[in-house]
Amino acid sequence: MIELLSPFAIFVACFVALGAGLVKGLVGFAMPMIMISGLSSVIAPELALAGLILPTLATNGVQALRQGWKAAWGSIRRFRVFLMVGGVMLLASAQLVRIMPAHVMLLAIGIPMTLFAISQLMGFALVLRQASQRVEIAIAALAGFVGGFSGVWGPPTVAYLTALNTEKHEQMRVQGVIYGLGAVLLFVAHVGSGVIRAETVPFSALLVVPALAGMWIGGRLQERIDQAGFRRATLVVLLLAGANLIRRAVMG
Repeated sequence: MIELLSPFAIFVACFVALGAGLVKGLVGFAMPMIMISGLSSVIAPELALAGLILPTLATNGVQALRQGWKAAWGSIRRFRVFLMVGGVMLLASAQLVRIMPAHVMLLAIGIPMTLFAISQLMGFALVLRQASQRVEIAIAALAGFVGGFSGVWGPPTVAYLTALNTEKHEQMRVQGVIYGLGAVLLFVAHVGSGVIRAETVPFSALLVVPALAGMWIGGRLQERIDQAGFRRATLVVLLLAGANLIRRAVMG
C-alpha cells in the first residue's frame, strides 16, 4: 500500500500524524479527528481510517499508563459502564464502513466535530453535578457508534468528562484509558471489516513514529505554556478540521 502512495501523500500523512500527536500531548484528545480530516485530504477515507488506528493505539497506551497501572485500572473500574456500552456500539457500527458512502461518513464526522468546537469556543458547557448512568450510557452509545465507522469518538467523551468537572490529570488518564481500549476494539473490528489488512498495516505502522514524536513535543509544551490558551487553539484547529470534512463531503 505504501508503494502505491505518492511521496507527497506520505509526507503529508507523516506531517498530519506529527501535528495530531502534538495536539494530543497538549490536551489529551483530538488525534483521530485531526488525522481523519488531514489524511482524507490526500487519500481515500477508508485508507485514512486505517492509517490512524495504530498511532491512536500507541499514543493512548502511553497516555493511559502515564501514572502507572494502578491509576489506569482505577479509571477502568470507574468508567466501566461507559467502556462496555461504547465497545459494543463500536464493534456493531464498524461494519458500516463497507456500505456507507464516503460523503456520508465525512459528514457524520465533520458535523458533530464542528458543532462541538463551536459550542466550546462560545463558552457553552454542560455541568453534571453527579454521574448519571442513563446519561453515561447514552453518551457512550453515541461515542461508540460514531467511533466504529469513523475512528473518532473524542467529542462526546470529552464533553461528558468536562461536564463531570473531572480533575485535569485524571481526565487526561481517563481519556487515554477510554480511547486506548476503544482503539484495541477498533483494530479488532476493522480486521473483520477489511479496513485493516496486509496492505494497510504498513501505512498505519509508519505513522506511529511521527505521532509519538508529536505527543512527546506536546507533552513538553504542556508543562511550559498556559493550558487554557492551547486548549482554545486546539478547538480552533478542530473547527477548521470539521469544516474541511464538511467541505469535502459537499464539494467532493
